[in-house]
Amino acid sequence: MDVASKPRSLSLSNLILIALGLGIGFGIVLNLYLPELAPILDTYFLAPIGKIFLRLIQFVVVPIVFSSLVLGLTRIRDAQQVGRYVVKLFTCYVLTSSIGVLLGTTTALLLQPGKGVSDLAIAEGMVIHPSQPIGEWLISLIPINPLEALSTGNLLQTIFSAALFVVGIQLAGEKATPFVQLMESIYIISEKVLSVILYAAPLGVFALISSVIATQGFKLVSNLLLYVLGLWVATLIMISFYFVMLWIVQGKPQNFWRCFLPSLSLGFGTASSTATLPLVLNNARDYGLSEEIADFAIPIGSAIKRDGSAILQSFNALFIAQMFHVPITPQLLVAIMTSALLVSFSTPGVPGSALITMTTVLTAAGLPLEGIAIVAGVDRLTDGIKTVLNIIGNVSNALFLSKWEQVEVSQPLEREA
Repeated sequence: MDVASKPRSLSLSNLILIALGLGIGFGIVLNLYLPELAPILDTYFLAPIGKIFLRLIQFVVVPIVFSSLVLGLTRIRDAQQVGRYVVKLFTCYVLTSSIGVLLGTTTALLLQPGKGVSDLAIAEGMVIHPSQPIGEWLISLIPINPLEALSTGNLLQTIFSAALFVVGIQLAGEKATPFVQLMESIYIISEKVLSVILYAAPLGVFALISSVIATQGFKLVSNLLLYVLGLWVATLIMISFYFVMLWIVQGKPQNFWRCFLPSLSLGFGTASSTATLPLVLNNARDYGLSEEIADFAIPIGSAIKRDGSAILQSFNALFIAQMFHVPITPQLLVAIMTSALLVSFSTPGVPGSALITMTTVLTAAGLPLEGIAIVAGVDRLTDGIKTVLNIIGNVSNALFLSKWEQVEVSQPLEREA
């Protein structure tokens, strides 16, 4: 048979995109034409499959994060260089997240989505758990037990533990070689496990997106259409900003899109930045990002860099202020924007987590917490695009660090279509 006539298998990103489209269509059919069947299918089929897939992905997150950070930091022998990386990376984080907060604030002020929706009922059964104060959150970054940090999947504590282990490795010298070799084995094994798990990605994404569309319905969406539209607009503008910046720093936006499409597709379907981390690291290698930079910056960004949350926190706070007819004063705007920026760095990378951390922003601004329950029903419809932004922001900031350090990005690897 001629090579040109052989059928070409679909890539992972294409399969995930097809699964997304089919899942949206299936969810619409269930919601509009089979509403009595939707809860049953969701309870016994869609939701369980989606949760199983997310748990499988999360199974490899911690070993990959810990081992990649240990290996990445071990390659950096100069402690001064590590400090320089941290300062430059966090400078990029603060600047870009501030732009996200400003975008969310500006969009909410222009569209005023909270006007005319104050008569909506509070979602039944919605319980808002208070989030940690900033001081307690900073203290919680230090784990009591490194094994507990790994077993509970706390990424921030895992990063802190990896950093301390690297200090020990550098002080121990050659005696730490077996441990470093163990980390290399764990990293390679975790990558192989991930490659097996990703075979289930299309089914998992289909189940997750179908569940959302089938159960959320369109009545609430129509009532909050301006709210959903505003968040999408602000998020898409922020994504466009990153691609303009990639073009300015010669990051080759087309190659970026091509290499990270599998991660972005998975992120949109799962709405979890944490779940996509292993695949993002693989795609970063395809893109040609320096392993030293990628293994250092991407796990840290996956844990704390949340541009989607920065937009959501400021947008939602103003939405609730408008809904409850709270005067928009300069003092209120400063309180919202400052707290939104800080809280965006403490939002976990799981679906719906921004709703919980939003309590800190609303409390700081003196706004009623009841408004969170009104938007809870449609939050999942914006989670996917926010996760896409989180991934793009994380990798872009890693690239900015690479350019700042004058580390060249190598030629992207060719991927099968």
